Amino acid sequence: MRISGTLYSVKQGIINIWRNKLFSTASIATMTACIFLFGVFYSLVTNFQAMVDNVEGSVAITVMFDDDISEEQIQAIGQAIRLRPEVANQKYTSAEEAWETYKEVYFQGDEEASEGFAEDNPLAYSASYEVFLKDVSQQQQLVTFLESLDGVREVNQSRMVANILTDFNRLVAYVSLGIIVILFAVAIFLISNTVTVGITVRREEIAIMKLIGATDYLVKAPFYVEGILIGLIGSVLPLLILRVVYGKLIEFITVRFSFLSNLLTFLPVQEVFRILVPVAIVLGIGIGFLGSAVTVRKHLNV
Repeated sequence: MRISGTLYSVKQGIINIWRNKLFSTASIATMTACIFLFGVFYSLVTNFQAMVDNVEGSVAITVMFDDDISEEQIQAIGQAIRLRPEVANQKYTSAEEAWETYKEVYFQGDEEASEGFAEDNPLAYSASYEVFLKDVSQQQQLVTFLESLDGVREVNQSRMVANILTDFNRLVAYVSLGIIVILFAVAIFLISNTVTVGITVRREEIAIMKLIGATDYLVKAPFYVEGILIGLIGSVLPLLILRVVYGKLIEFITVRFSFLSNLLTFLPVQEVFRILVPVAIVLGIGIGFLGSAVTVRKHLNV
């Protein structure tokens, strides 16, 4: 299409929005609400996922060894653990280190009481590996592998924590997806109605354009532009609102509820919006185009 045709399509698309101010405003408002809620859910899920990752990082599987195991066997088990794809990190605690930690906790202020064990470590067989996972949902398969290793006496896992985190992650994802799909379906419906009104208003004009030789694309393009502009405006507005609200909300929570700042770690605005902005704009434009394309195909026979 020539530049003049493109400029004409953009101009007519803007005029269509202006002519149908009521429907256009309703469509933009609905799209704004959809993208705003999408941004809210995305921010919540992203922050929640970051918090879950922090919790997962502290959930460890403890591997205990047989009493007669050698140091070489312990090192071999450690190597086998490191090679597992589920493992993010591991920490080895020797029997001597375990005893020193125990003394600091239970004999604090009464160090003389621990001197009776100077020659006899009561935790002589308590060497262990603490294994941290990349994804807590993979805990069971790693536990099964660890229990199959020779020299391993016991594997302690946090099954309840793993199940709770995995199930809650899945629940949040399903609920968010369901709500977003419903909202976007409503947005497509309203944009479709807006474009339908524009086609009805310009039906005679379109007939004249066809009589003087206008191409099908030139006739249809303004309606595609109309839908895309509605989607673009409806995605930019909520992003601007979210940008302000997100920063103010984090500031409010950290200032007014300082005790929560020790429990909750919020992602910085830049990290959240680095992905949210392009995704929201593409969604807005895509939904606007889809809504107009459905209507043009259904109601505009040229």
